[in-house]
Amino acid sequence: MKVRVRTTLRPKRVGLGFTQNTVSLMTLACIGIFPIYAAATPVTAETVSSADRMKLLPYPREARKTGSLSLAHGVVVHLDANEAGDRFAAQDLRDALQTRKILTDSTKYEPVVIELMHQDTIKARALLSRAEVTFQDAMEEEGYVIVPQKHGLAIIAATDDGLFYGVQTVKQLVVGTGNNASLNQALIRDWPAMRYRGMSDDLSRGPIATLDYQKQQIRTFAAYKLNVYSPYFENTLQYSSNPIAAQPGGAMRLDDLKQLIAYAKPYHIMIVPEQESFGHLHNLLNREIYSGLAETPHGSVLAPGDPDAIPLIQQWFKEIAEVTPGPFLHIGADETFELGKGRTRKEVQRRGLGPVYIDFLTKMDQALKPLHKQLLFWGDVATNEPELVTKLPKDMIAVPWVYDPEPAGFDRYILPFQKAGMETWVAPSVNNWNRIYPDTMRGLLDIQGFVRDGQRLGSTGTLNTAWNDDGEGLFDLDWCGVVFGATAGWQQGESSIGEFLQSYGTVFYGDTTGKIDQAQRELMEAQTLLKGDPNEGSTDHLYWMDPWSPEGQAEARTLRPILHDLRIHAETALILIAEAHKASPLREQSALAAMELGARRLDSIGMKFQLSDEMIASYAKAYVAAKNGAVPSDEVDSYLYEIADTNGRCQDIRNEYALHRELYKQAWNRENRPFALQNVMGRYDLAIQLWITRGNLVASAMDSWHRTHMLPPAEQLGIPLPAQ
Repeated sequence: MKVRVRTTLRPKRVGLGFTQNTVSLMTLACIGIFPIYAAATPVTAETVSSADRMKLLPYPREARKTGSLSLAHGVVVHLDANEAGDRFAAQDLRDALQTRKILTDSTKYEPVVIELMHQDTIKARALLSRAEVTFQDAMEEEGYVIVPQKHGLAIIAATDDGLFYGVQTVKQLVVGTGNNASLNQALIRDWPAMRYRGMSDDLSRGPIATLDYQKQQIRTFAAYKLNVYSPYFENTLQYSSNPIAAQPGGAMRLDDLKQLIAYAKPYHIMIVPEQESFGHLHNLLNREIYSGLAETPHGSVLAPGDPDAIPLIQQWFKEIAEVTPGPFLHIGADETFELGKGRTRKEVQRRGLGPVYIDFLTKMDQALKPLHKQLLFWGDVATNEPELVTKLPKDMIAVPWVYDPEPAGFDRYILPFQKAGMETWVAPSVNNWNRIYPDTMRGLLDIQGFVRDGQRLGSTGTLNTAWNDDGEGLFDLDWCGVVFGATAGWQQGESSIGEFLQSYGTVFYGDTTGKIDQAQRELMEAQTLLKGDPNEGSTDHLYWMDPWSPEGQAEARTLRPILHDLRIHAETALILIAEAHKASPLREQSALAAMELGARRLDSIGMKFQLSDEMIASYAKAYVAAKNGAVPSDEVDSYLYEIADTNGRCQDIRNEYALHRELYKQAWNRENRPFALQNVMGRYDLAIQLWITRGNLVASAMDSWHRTHMLPPAEQLGIPLPAQ
């Protein structure tokens, strides 16, 4: 994880009558209805309601809904060529329809026909001419056109990529399931704004996805037109040349990576492995056999001057390159905080930190040239010493990263590399680290602005990121930010967060009620309330915090004003999720279960601090009553029962942690290998034991009261005094 540290162009008329470059999502919300094959006419926000906007992610550059067809008689998928890519795209469409319980390859009377055809065929040219749609040069590689026909749709593209992405849009044009399903007909012309649209996934700090879950990720990434997946490794890729750092059961094998690459290829996703090669190497350098390579003893940073450093990096990337056919490798090289604090101290004092850093990157670039790959690296240096960027090898790709919204824009992170003549990808984040639920709005704003500015300044790619610093992140919690990242990278200009959130629940989960979108907004509100926390919304910290500790009591003073509203937002989200489940069948059940768990954990933060205050107050009252010789004595009992009895507050908190422990374990096992799960289970076990112990202490105090009519002072039981 990294430390947190709208352009208007002259419009050019194209195709369907929309404007190229200046079409905002607000304008695209106003899609008109026109007869099939009719010439396109411009439609503005003043003439069409946003209610006519179709639920599509990413939203196409140009789209007009023309009607709707029932799918009660099923669907037939036709191909105009028998090529492998066409067949795969057609089968992907059939699989999606069958999942929705829609009959495919139907022999019923007048089924809906969906045709996949190449742009250079006679029929495709005729359809395009009749619809008055043309292919631009920018569309050739990944663009597509969807043309409505009397009994269905035609998907027209110049490449396999374009046909595949057209299929992904058609899958979203299907509304409902089974005999009640229908197909929105639309005239669409679409192509991406950015060539590379990727997702970086942290596999080095606890959660390590199973191969099956990674395949699920690939399918889902592809459905929203991502085309790069970058698994992040520190010590969790098993090398034959350097095997000791990878833990048994806690690493991907190169054969796993090879299988994943083969699986991803027909989904048009390129795997770009990232192996950290400068910083973030503690789990390698804490092995004694490698400790001599470290800048500081058993630290996290390679010493650049060590003669064995470059050969080690060459060994790693040679093995990766042997199984990775793509043109890129990612060397990381970020957050080298220890540089200059150990073995390179004198050199850094003499030359400066920047030159020492850049020299080592240059050596890596030269050493890895025989692999014939272009190297990506994290672009921290632009922020720290932008004047030195010109000294970097121009064939490397800089990936500047910023994980918070920047009201003034992101130009300063990108421009130093652009001015130096280097290619750039921009890296925002879903903002999930150290969170029991991602800080979604913070992440969406970061993605929105960074990708917008990257496009304007000529960045060729975006690499959205998810980090697991806490060792307990669940990727199934991150999909909202992941899908928005895919949307922003495909769409031209600034993507609208509001319009995205109006479509996300329908497109991703198949929710027709709007309740999942409402639940998402409730959880975003809950996270917003917690931003007053001095730990910057680190909800993990709050979730595990002991509210009776000095730190917990200090935190309680900040939290008390928002605890009620926090719980109302979280519990409202739970109700909305349940109501959406009841209303219609939903997709992505594991992501929904993770969302529900996130809501429960947010709610429990509020509950824990509320009940803590109640127990503190109850014991203070019981102590005063006992000291004053309370008559009748059941007054003291009633206060103590509130703390530790069948329905006592200690038991309430214990029960919450016990429930979450089981739900979390289920969620982990749906995604990840068993490795490192016990690290999180141990935290649950300690939390459960803590409140069992405290309940027992209060129960013992109650027994003492019955025998002696005396209670021990609160501090003897670890109970704080009431807040003044």
